[in-house]
Formats: sequence, C-alpha cells, structure tokens
Amino acid sequence: MNPRQTFSPLRPSACPGLLRVVQALDGGICRIKLGGGSIRADQAVAVADAAARYAGGVIEATNRANLQIRGIGEQAAALIESLLAAGLGPTTAAGDDVRNLMLSPSAGIDRHMLIDSRPLAGQILDSLQTRARFHDLSAKFAVQLDGGEALAMLEHPHDVWLSAVEQNGESLLAFGLAGCPVDEPLGAVPEALGHELVIKVLELFLDLARPEQTRMRHLLAELPVSDFMAQLVQRLSQPPVDVTGWDRSASSIALHIGTYPQRQNGLVYIGAGVPLGRLDSAMLRGVSQLAGAYGDGSLRFTPWQSLLVPGVQFKDAPAVTDALNRLGFICSADQSLAHVIACTGSTGCAKGLADTKDDALQLAALLPHHGQRLSVHLSGCSRSCAAAHVAPVTLLAISPGHYDLYFRDAGQPGFGALHARNLTIEAVAALLDARSRSPLDA
Repeated sequence: MNPRQTFSPLRPSACPGLLRVVQALDGGICRIKLGGGSIRADQAVAVADAAARYAGGVIEATNRANLQIRGIGEQAAALIESLLAAGLGPTTAAGDDVRNLMLSPSAGIDRHMLIDSRPLAGQILDSLQTRARFHDLSAKFAVQLDGGEALAMLEHPHDVWLSAVEQNGESLLAFGLAGCPVDEPLGAVPEALGHELVIKVLELFLDLARPEQTRMRHLLAELPVSDFMAQLVQRLSQPPVDVTGWDRSASSIALHIGTYPQRQNGLVYIGAGVPLGRLDSAMLRGVSQLAGAYGDGSLRFTPWQSLLVPGVQFKDAPAVTDALNRLGFICSADQSLAHVIACTGSTGCAKGLADTKDDALQLAALLPHHGQRLSVHLSGCSRSCAAAHVAPVTLLAISPGHYDLYFRDAGQPGFGALHARNLTIEAVAALLDARSRSPLDA
C-alpha cells in the first residue's frame, strides 16, 4: 500500500491517523490504531524506534486504547513508512480512519468473559477497512464489542455497542445505539449474527444520515430510535429478541493495574498505568522486552491509559512488576497518579489554557495517600480530549495554574455540577482531601 495514497472521505476529519499527521504546537501527531488495543512486542519496538528516530520521542496511550507519536517534524513520511513496514497500518489507505472498534483489554483471557470477542472483532475490523461504503464514516464513529469481561470500559459512549449476555441457555449479543453497555439495550441477536448486525446498522446509518451528521447521536436527534429500529429489522435475517433483566455493571476494582489470574491456568496478566498517558521510547522498548521474555509476546493497551502484559507465569509476576516499576510505570492503584488524567495542555495544544500535565503532577503529589480517591480529569479547554466520559472530578482550565472545579452529576450536562471557580492546584488538593475525609462522601 502506498502511504501517500489520498482519498476524499464524505465526512472529513481533523483527527490524526497513521496516514495523516496533524500539526500541534509541539509538532506533528500520528495516531496508530490498534486492533482491540493489542500490539505485538516487536511492533511496539518499531513504534519506540520511530518515535525516537523521526519525532521527539513522546508516545501517548490514548483513551481509546491506541498509541500516538508526538513531535513529528520533517521526516513524517519516513516515520509512516517504518510503521507500515511493521504491519501497523490498515489493509487499505481509506480504511485507516474507520478502524474504531473497542474491546475489553482482557478479551479472550478474562476469567469472567461470556464469549471470546476477538474472532467477531476481526470480522468487523476487516469489513470496516475493506468495504468502500464504510469509508464514508467519520473518523470518530466507533463500535464497542463487550464480551462480558470483568475488565471492561463501560462508560465510553459509542455509536454502536454490542454486549454479550446469556439468556435461556443461549449466547446473545445485546446492542444499543449512541450509548454504553450500561444503558438499556434495544434488543439482542445470536452471537453468530453479530457481524451481520453491525454491517446492517452501519449501512442504514449511511443511508439515512446527512454528511454533516457524523455520529449516531446526530441522526437520532432527528430520527426517533423506534423508526431506525423498524427499518433495521427489515434488513436483518432474523428479528432481534427482547432482553430481560439487563444489568451490565463494571467492577469497582481497578483491574487494569496489578496482577490478576487469567482464564488460562497458571497464567496472569500484569497491568501497569502509563503516567498521565505518556511514555518514552525507553519505556516502550523495556515493556516490550518484558512481554517477550515473560509474557506471550504481546502488549494490550487499555482505555484507562494503561497497558497489560498478558500470558505471564504466576511465579514470574513479582519480577515483571518490579521491572515495570523501574521503567517508570504505575504498578499500584494506591498511587495517586493512577487516579489523575490530563490532556496535552498548553505546551502542545493551542487551545490549552494551562499546562495540565505539569499541574496534574503537582496535584498527584498533593493528593492524600489514604482514604477514598476520586478520579480527577484536568482539561485545558472544554473539548475534554483526555476523557471520553465524564470523570467524577473535572478541573477545567481558565488560565495558567487556575481551574474551575466540577463534580459529576447525572442530572446536569457537560462536566456536571460547578463546585468552585478559579482554584489553584493547592486549593484543589485541599478541597479534595477534605472531601475524601468526609463521611458524607464515603
């Protein structure tokens, strides 16, 4: 495939891709979309080498379980060539933008999974890339496939979601539109018809949506979901069935950090946080070597901006964890930095009103190392690039070092309820510390 091949999508995007480097204050950004968040260790080394050789060495783990390279200069073409050579590109140039399919990071290895979602995910990804019709989808249009794992991001909204459920002894896929698996599903189909369902939903969306309606929620703001479903049923080989007693809830344990047993006997996966979503080439090379020496030779990135080293023998877990610590990863959910996320901020983004990364480090150092911890999101502007869902606490920058503080409130739009204005980082830390000690919030 020629990486310089161009095409004109119906719904153009300014989002970076592997074949489209987007400029920021700190240089170009290249986004590498990973199938289900998974990458071979040798491919991860190729990413590390490309970042060091052709860019500034900064690599980001995104909240959609992908990777980004920042600080790309005049050697963008060489960087793209090296990543394509490592097998990290799409099967077609036009298919790069639409490879937006989220799985659980523990797909296929989670002890609580109801189905192994990876075969169906492969079918969906292949169709997204190879069917020219789907190249008219927006680069933000996204699908989620949830196999019922304990480790699953259930708060990120997707245009289409499917979630495994067992009903009357049959494996089904409940599904919904413009939402999350915690929502009430619109129906369910047999697991074997999951691919057909996705294809028919996407085709119907493209038939009904105007070019400016880039997301499913835009279409459903005008078209009643009942009308969409009525047309969808006519296209399916068999009608969806109702789902009874739906209750898909996430684990309250941070299963993306720490050591946890796999479905396969004697094996564990080890999760480690990427501090504020950023790692350098040395960190990525180091964890890739660990994956090759102790794991199954792969890494799995997560929507919590962390990664898993799967396939590790239980006896080797302490050594791997110690090595991850030395590389600079977060290996315990007790670390304050494990509960803080931040966007690029003013050092890399023209829209950023504060240096959110540096402020986040300061905040993490001031936060209590005891009691209840709330996840905190620092956003340099109202676009909320670092979080695809509303965090329990959001700090919205208004000027360098100063933020408005919001607490998540399901009854209010946006970031939630405005609690205080124009706070310094020190004031935020004091307020959150007091709140964590309050019995009213326990």
